[in-house]
Amino acid sequence: MTLRVTHLDALPNGRFILQGYGAAGEQNAQIYGRDGRRRRSFAMGRAMEFMMGDRRHHVWSAYFDEGVYVDPISAAGLVRWDSGGNHQWRYSAPEGVEYIDTVYAFNVDDGVAWASYYPTFPLLEARTNGHVRLRKTPVVAPAGMAVHGEEIVMLGGNRQRDLLLRCRMTDHEALLIEEARLTFPNGAPLKQYARPVGRGRHLYLRGSSPRQWYVMGI
Repeated sequence: MTLRVTHLDALPNGRFILQGYGAAGEQNAQIYGRDGRRRRSFAMGRAMEFMMGDRRHHVWSAYFDEGVYVDPISAAGLVRWDSGGNHQWRYSAPEGVEYIDTVYAFNVDDGVAWASYYPTFPLLEARTNGHVRLRKTPVVAPAGMAVHGEEIVMLGGNRQRDLLLRCRMTDHEALLIEEARLTFPNGAPLKQYARPVGRGRHLYLRGSSPRQWYVMGI
């Protein structure tokens, strides 16, 4: 590979998509087949915070401020591609709503992405059918989230690493239902973890060991 990889994910049909730096020009994303051969290289923007695919041949890329303010691809803050690396959609904030500066928490399920972003931390729901909705939430700066039906659980909100906030979604807001503290299975406090991975109703967490993952579901 010609990339120093910072993000990767699996695609349907045994393929992989990788994003990083070190490639010639701006071709900083690559798709590989199950045989290990490169299928395509393309530009995917700078300063990526998250890159996640789903089982319906969609790939989502979310960015932070160092890309949003300098790169034309990253400027939208959230972009959708097909699994061949073709650009499909980019987020555009409605009138009167702050645009994305940095995506703090992200979740991808089949056909939908959820994001909480700085500076105002709304809950953004973006579906592949073109439906986009913003909801107000009582949660500031979450680190991760799990979504199922009308419920969403956010981890690390209000800059408390172990805080869990369960909310019920209405058409226009997410209403706080319950607060809790997340611990390891043995009851030990959970304060340090790598960036959570949100996949639909599940939130995956890695603690101090790179070989040990935990999953929380709703």
